[in-house]
Amino acid sequence: MTNKKKWLVIEKNTYGTDSQSFSVIKFHAELKEAMTYKIYLEKLSDRDNQSYFLASDVETVMNTVTSAHNKSVQDGTYYEKPEVKKEEVVDDITF
Repeated sequence: MTNKKKWLVIEKNTYGTDSQSFSVIKFHAELKEAMTYKIYLEKLSDRDNQSYFLASDVETVMNTVTSAHNKSVQDGTYYEKPEVKKEEVVDDITF
């Protein structure tokens, strides 16, 4: 069985208010590699109308989310309770 996971680094260019173009710049099998590449592209970009984002197929995304969830349950971090600070309530409005 071959590994079909692919994380795409996509470049978005905006021209005016109604025109956009999308290009696949690079693809990686590992999310970390794709994220690193995306971050470097963002740092190198000097154009305001250009942005980058990651995309993949649903199966790849769900496998990543499931794997992260299972790991957090296994190592116990899923069950850690974050510190919750009491909010000040004034006239039934929460701030």
